Amino acid sequence: MDSARRPRLTPAIADVRRAVRGVLETLDEAASPLVLVGLSGGADSLAMAAATAFEAPRAGARAGAVIVDHGLQAGSDAVAERAAEQARGLGLDPVLVMRVDVDGGAGGPEAAARAARYDAFERALGETGAVGILLAHTLDDQAETVLLGLARGSGPTSMHGMAPRSGRYLRPLLGIRRGDTVQFCADSGIEPWHDPHNADPAYARVRVRQSVLPVLETELGPGVAEALARTAEQLREDSAALDEMVLEFIEEICEPAEAGIAVSVAALAANPAALRQRVIRFVVQSEFGVSLDRAHTLSVARLVTDWHGQKALNLPGIRVERNAGLLVFTAA
Repeated sequence: MDSARRPRLTPAIADVRRAVRGVLETLDEAASPLVLVGLSGGADSLAMAAATAFEAPRAGARAGAVIVDHGLQAGSDAVAERAAEQARGLGLDPVLVMRVDVDGGAGGPEAAARAARYDAFERALGETGAVGILLAHTLDDQAETVLLGLARGSGPTSMHGMAPRSGRYLRPLLGIRRGDTVQFCADSGIEPWHDPHNADPAYARVRVRQSVLPVLETELGPGVAEALARTAEQLREDSAALDEMVLEFIEEICEPAEAGIAVSVAALAANPAALRQRVIRFVVQSEFGVSLDRAHTLSVARLVTDWHGQKALNLPGIRVERNAGLLVFTAA
């Protein structure tokens, strides 16, 4: 194997490989499972691809790549093909290039591109039989996500950031700084693509990356990004504990209702606000597929904690009323 495929082991290469190895070791012990790397050609995903190509055979796994061409920039097809060539050069197989159409939507272009990308990922999983896709989100991405959630007042659900594993999507680099992936590529002699969108201040995430986090580091001292990532991890732990508590007693306090479901007012009143509101959100999401925002959740909770004969609430997608000691949820 030539020197380009076996670079000198530097701290950056060692750290990224170790992170990928840790995830590969959690895979199901199927015979030679296949994992795909979500590859854009940027430094983060290219470093992860190279590390995966090195570590997968040692973990008894096979590794391929999926490149999604969103078609949002001139020459995007050439960028995708270049990434595919780099993947093949690293020894990844199969290598899929999937072109998608990004339609506008209520969430804006970023949300539309993300939806199209994950749709392509799902198709790639189905076509290849892969057990998972590795995504190259770094510690810096996690810190940016927490700050954006904080600024939007999105609550713990947004601020707990990205999980290391979400179903078949795995994020081995959440403990790796972006600078380390850039250094990995330099140490390995591989040239990443620099996405112009990552420097466009029209995007809130770019402004956080270029302006907000550097100011926080300057004014508060180094380690802000790591602290934000730790906060995300702690919030995920708290969220998982509350979810477990909800699942343990939700069946005991719910009963069928005509065209809906009913929840015991007394049981909701006996629990802390955080658990009560989580039950309300869980019931509405699981039964009606509706995600309540905080204002709507609190308005439902007031039927428990501040009851003075209010009329039924008509919220987006659902109707809620208090009747004979029950909160009755029905479709709107």
